[in-house]
Amino acid sequence: MDFAVFVSIDCGASDVYTDENSIGWRGDNDIIQNGVSRVVLQNNSISHVMDTLRVFTTRKKNCYSINVNNSSRVLVRTSFFYGNYDNKSTPPTFDLLFDGNYWDTVETLIDDYYYYEIIYVVKGKTINVCVAQTKPDQFPFISALEVRSLDWSMYPYVDSSYALNLNTRNAYGSIANVRYRDDLYDRIWESDMAGEGLINVSSNVSSVNVDPYGTDRPPQKVLQNAIACPNTSVSLVLDTSFPPHEVSIHINWHFSEVTRLNSTQKRSFMIFIDDQPFSDVIIPTYANVTEMVASNVTVSANTTFSLVPTNDSTLPPLIHAMEVFYISDPISDGTNSKDVEGLNSLQSKFHVLQGWGGDPCLPAPYNWDWINCSSDATPRVTALYLSSFGLSGPLPDISSMDALEAIDLHNNSLNGHIPIFLGQLPKLKQLVTGNPELCTSGKSCEKRSKKLAVILGTSIPALVLVIVALSQDGGAEVPNDKPHGAVVTMEEKIRGRLEEYEVIKERPSRRMFHTLHLIAAVTAAIDLRTDDCTSLMNCVSEILRAARMVVFRFCFGGVEFVCFCQVCYRL
Repeated sequence: MDFAVFVSIDCGASDVYTDENSIGWRGDNDIIQNGVSRVVLQNNSISHVMDTLRVFTTRKKNCYSINVNNSSRVLVRTSFFYGNYDNKSTPPTFDLLFDGNYWDTVETLIDDYYYYEIIYVVKGKTINVCVAQTKPDQFPFISALEVRSLDWSMYPYVDSSYALNLNTRNAYGSIANVRYRDDLYDRIWESDMAGEGLINVSSNVSSVNVDPYGTDRPPQKVLQNAIACPNTSVSLVLDTSFPPHEVSIHINWHFSEVTRLNSTQKRSFMIFIDDQPFSDVIIPTYANVTEMVASNVTVSANTTFSLVPTNDSTLPPLIHAMEVFYISDPISDGTNSKDVEGLNSLQSKFHVLQGWGGDPCLPAPYNWDWINCSSDATPRVTALYLSSFGLSGPLPDISSMDALEAIDLHNNSLNGHIPIFLGQLPKLKQLVTGNPELCTSGKSCEKRSKKLAVILGTSIPALVLVIVALSQDGGAEVPNDKPHGAVVTMEEKIRGRLEEYEVIKERPSRRMFHTLHLIAAVTAAIDLRTDDCTSLMNCVSEILRAARMVVFRFCFGGVEFVCFCQVCYRL
């Protein structure tokens, strides 16, 4: 059978191999950038797949991304084996996430292996599986990640807006677990032999008819064995384990008659929940499978499920297999697509940002470390904190991120023209920069600067640009050296204008005070559209370069102005 996706990742490994179940595995070195590969202690080894793991000691969350078909139904399984890899005997607890949704809390032990499985319909072309740190010094890790495509017709009784989180999947009467290749979808059916008061039974038919277009398609292997009561005087109580609080579940039961009955024999029973009848009468047929489904049932730790024989039954109830799932909260639509588009542009341009994956904002509080998000159901990115990331070159177009209120770019090496789109972000209130080369001198920069000045002055009346004065090594300071000789020439040009305006300086120093006077005069000239506007702008650019100042704000004449990368704007 040809599957669209059948991915098996041995986390922390680098080799490619096929295991004893004929499943092909690959390492994750070319799939994820962050994390460290580790090996469990030799005396704790349980299998080749579980011998390695990847541990994450940085970032709120770390994610794997797998390509899938849009709107397909998938089974995703994650496995965790601590194995005392760090020789500290401190197995961690952390959160497991999928596609911006909370999945489960992973609680590991030193020598126990755990896996978590979820079935859902994906909303995009990739799925993201993430681990997130929840406690200090308890670092999340992952041992294996598996993704399997399922047929669209499978597990149809739960709305596609919800996920099925596996609680248990039992192969009753089987002496070993059942999975691929016996189950082409590689579901793991755990062996569950008859306990006290029950008996194991086997089918005498070589093949049970399973509808190829049926709902959940149990594998032939699990239909060869079953458990049953010894007689019709007792009920078969199914072993379940639910939390003390109420949860919604989905259950599949699979039944088949194990032998051809004569005219005097009859096997009939009903499913009871808490001693109350739940189903119609079930009469399994020979060489065929009967599936019963209970969806969106509320249960808790005290809930019991049992198979109760009818009064006219001559044979006791039996069962071959059962699946129990928790029904998740509604699956989120993720961060607003406009913000995802802008963040993708930043990651494409700056390689250092590509290590962040998964949904940018969800689930809270596991947003990417360098953004801030709103609390809306479909969150918006409201801030970018990109200081000291070593970014270089021009900024890419992030104009789609129209909910941004703050951008911090200082202590990078950005250059090129000031992006026009900054003036078109309607909610932008704060911009911090420390990149002296972001707007270089020259005629082309002047033209861009004049246009941006008009945009900022008209479309962002509340914009506040933060003062950032930088030394050559990136430290914030106000240099004490005097400005270049251009200052003397400027004084002659603006002496008459200075008397008309009151200048409010933001940082007290003789040099800053003098520069602010000059900027006030320049801005006044721009506002009055004097013929000397261009020469004044060129001159103040030299002053600002000498001062190594990038952004500051000041007021004169009751009007607020800001200077950004050698360009001044009226707010």
